[in-house]
Amino acid sequence: MIAVLALLTVAPLVWMISASFKPGNETFGPNLIPLRPTLENFTYVFTALPFWRYMLNSFFVAGTVTLVALWFHSMAGFALARLRFPGRELLFLAIFSTFLVSLPVIIVPLFILVRQLGMVNSYAGLIIPAIFNAFGIFLLRQFYIGIPGELQEAAIIDGAGYFGIYWNIMLPLSRPILAALAVFFFLANWNAFIWPLTITNDQNLWVVQIAIASFHQQYSASWNYIMAGSTVVALPTLILFFIFQRQLVESIKTSGLK
Repeated sequence: MIAVLALLTVAPLVWMISASFKPGNETFGPNLIPLRPTLENFTYVFTALPFWRYMLNSFFVAGTVTLVALWFHSMAGFALARLRFPGRELLFLAIFSTFLVSLPVIIVPLFILVRQLGMVNSYAGLIIPAIFNAFGIFLLRQFYIGIPGELQEAAIIDGAGYFGIYWNIMLPLSRPILAALAVFFFLANWNAFIWPLTITNDQNLWVVQIAIASFHQQYSASWNYIMAGSTVVALPTLILFFIFQRQLVESIKTSGLK
């Protein structure tokens, strides 16, 4: 059963890579290995569209969201796990309840709000709404709860304040889970499509997913070019997974999610 699931998961990826090296008349052929492999598809993708710019846009948006989200989420997770203040549990439940609300449900009021703030067709409109995510706060809170309280008590005795405890104790101990969250946040924003499509109509601000979608509309029969573009876009996600796969496993173990 596991082998079948693994095959079903990997097969589309293998077919995509294979099709990206095939000429147009062989894209849907029965051969998995291209009979006449070619790099023309990749050359065409990078010459027909300013694909490098779209990739840089995606890297900038995904990287900025990841860094800022880790900063705010780690502070929020520390406060909800370690600080005692009225309404703490109610606040956590309110944040956690946003898991039940998907983006398509709030996309219209969110767009109206962003438009009122003057962030349509801007990097701010792409980045700021994507920063806040209950998943990161929840995971970090669970991790900080599992850290022995004696460490915090010893730091308080030594004269450390809450920010000192957060900066000097909690952050160094949470490196594995922060690395895992960095992968999750980066991949989620690298693959984002609905929100960037809603908030931008300036082609200079397009991210790679919108570029591939527009390429599909313009060249609907040229699946070899579409597969080449998709292969290029998939490479950073595969590289990130292989680099940080150990941190992903460790974060699942240490956060209490079995």
